[in-house]
Amino acid sequence: MNNFRNKYRNRYYLANVTTFGTIQLHQRNPLIIALWSVAFPGFGHFLVHKFVTGFALFFWEFYINQVTHLNSAIIYSINGNIDEAKSVLNEKYIYLYIPVYLFAIWDSYRTAVDENKIHLLARRENAKFPTLSISPFQMNYLDKKSPWIALIWSMTIPSLGQLYIHRIVAAALTLIMTLIIVINSNMVEALHYFLLGNLPVTKEVLGAQWLLYFPSIYFYGLYDSYSNAVELSKLFDCEQADYLKREYQSPSFVLHKGEKI
Repeated sequence: MNNFRNKYRNRYYLANVTTFGTIQLHQRNPLIIALWSVAFPGFGHFLVHKFVTGFALFFWEFYINQVTHLNSAIIYSINGNIDEAKSVLNEKYIYLYIPVYLFAIWDSYRTAVDENKIHLLARRENAKFPTLSISPFQMNYLDKKSPWIALIWSMTIPSLGQLYIHRIVAAALTLIMTLIIVINSNMVEALHYFLLGNLPVTKEVLGAQWLLYFPSIYFYGLYDSYSNAVELSKLFDCEQADYLKREYQSPSFVLHKGEKI
């Protein structure tokens, strides 16, 4: 249930408030979206709200990376152990990785460009959209969010900032993947031994193959929560201004350029 019923069918809408989150059109830098796909396929698509495509690319990257031991090979290469990198890398699946990786970058860039164009058309049409959504399990409404609060919560545990701005799907993915990575990489145990100054045991305990996923997940959570908090606040201001003009401003009111009220 939501608080809006449209008797006309508009061509484009700026946003849609659902119980699982607010889907919104706004101007994005396509290069930034493409770079997030470079960091991890699927992230660029999550940022442009193409969740089904994003999940498919994300889990494809995760599966291929695991069976080819790509992260381990990267660690060995960075340390100059080229022979170790060659021995650990599984060539059987590595060539399946490259086309999908390039497609994720290209498709996220293309989608960002298209959505920027659609946003301009939707802003010009200025169609009404729901600002409240209620279901038996969840409620969501359009509201101003503090980007810094979203960022700080995401810095503590990835996904909390996304929960704050009510991005349920992205938050669930971030939280589940963070738990899987932390458990399989033995990150907590390694941090414990590191704080005790026992570096040899830290290296022995830490799982490099799983650890290399963590920076992408962590910084994606920071960027996603902060940037979407900014855009949600802009959307709230825009909708509030349109409502006040529509309900309270006289149709005969005209403000000329340079005129003082």
